[in-house]
Amino acid sequence: MSSAETRTEHDLLGERQVPAGAYWGIHSLRARENFPLLGRAPDTGLIAAFAQVKKACARTNAELGFLAPEVATAIAAAADELAAGGLIDQIVVDALQGGAGTSLNMNVNEVLANRAEEMLGGVKGAYARVHPLHHVNLHQSTNDTYPTALKVAAIRGLHRLEKAVAALQSAFQAKERQFAGLVKMGRTELQDACPMTLGAEFSAWAEALSRDRWRVFKCEERLRVINLGGTAIGTGLTAPRDYIFLVTERLRDETGLNLARAENLVDATQNADAFAEVSGILKAHAVNLFKISSDLRLLSSGPRAGLGELILPAVQAGSSVMPGKVNPVIAEAVGQVAMLVIGNDAMVTAAALSGQLELNAFLPLLAHALLESLGVLAAAAETFRRRCVEGIEADAAVMAAHVEASWATVTALLPRIGYERATQLAAKARATGRPVAALAVEEGLLDQATVDALLSPEAMTALGFR
Repeated sequence: MSSAETRTEHDLLGERQVPAGAYWGIHSLRARENFPLLGRAPDTGLIAAFAQVKKACARTNAELGFLAPEVATAIAAAADELAAGGLIDQIVVDALQGGAGTSLNMNVNEVLANRAEEMLGGVKGAYARVHPLHHVNLHQSTNDTYPTALKVAAIRGLHRLEKAVAALQSAFQAKERQFAGLVKMGRTELQDACPMTLGAEFSAWAEALSRDRWRVFKCEERLRVINLGGTAIGTGLTAPRDYIFLVTERLRDETGLNLARAENLVDATQNADAFAEVSGILKAHAVNLFKISSDLRLLSSGPRAGLGELILPAVQAGSSVMPGKVNPVIAEAVGQVAMLVIGNDAMVTAAALSGQLELNAFLPLLAHALLESLGVLAAAAETFRRRCVEGIEADAAVMAAHVEASWATVTALLPRIGYERATQLAAKARATGRPVAALAVEEGLLDQATVDALLSPEAMTALGFR
């Protein structure tokens, strides 16, 4: 690039040429060169939260007289732009980076400083009116702003996920009611076990999601305690005492979240166990999602040469070589999301335990994995609900045929005829291929009305027998 297309900036290591039109500066340039890793920018929610942290800090510094009002106003306006996505293309550092997130912090500082400088009539890169460190980063460190921004972004991700899981739970509950009267075979270890209702099967899935919803809801309590104001290691060194006590209040105003300053800022700066705990909750939800999606695939298998009890919505052609084939692609995708989240939890765990002494240098990996899990789980819940669960139908004839054909239905007759007779009846049904119910009536063990009552939906969902 010609000198007309670049500007000169300097740092500790010397001078470099930066594109003249860029809002980012020399620190971002070096980070781009040093970390060509994922090829992806940090999570947009993290960037937006970072902008709000910077705005809250600028407001606090102005309120206490450490920043001129016009400078703070310009920084706040630039932060609003970034939070809204208007400057998102100027965040050019990689999501993975060394330095505990310093590269992202500096990228945000430079973008806000240059945009604020521009708003005040200055030129990008001059930093005459607004400087990335002297003004935008005043009384801050990467070590308190990055974890705080991560917690803000994660709480918002939890809010989105909780709503998505609640809607998915409601969809399963609706199917529970719809299928309450359909008797089917229950199975253990993939073998016929005893009759139940399809509604009861859906109720178990809905209940698992109910637990997930509650866990996700409670996770916010783990993340609302922040270390903003702790600066480098949690001692607040270089920050005024008034600022330390006020800045969390201003961030609470800015975000609308119920944030609280940590009582022990040193602990909150060096320890990342809260993130590991939240990630563990996401893993538990992923486990449930995989189990449910796997069950739906199995129950819809065939449909003619498999179980074929459920009919999942057909959303796309299933094969380029097998005409007429339709696959359970939504359930398969949800299963893959679950696997991804379980893998991400391992990364969060590894990053969280890798902190040393007063800081965790691996927060960028932790942030990437945790925020990805939050986002993809919310998207999966929404897709699962809309494109699969709400459209599920049952093949009542297939379920009835399975019940009639299975000698395991004798389990429902056990309280009336006893284990020995039930065993004999099951053996005869297995040998002859005759239905257990018909044999029970033919052999005078039970009358038809009693058999019908014992195999009714009401009997299948009663808690024990009378």
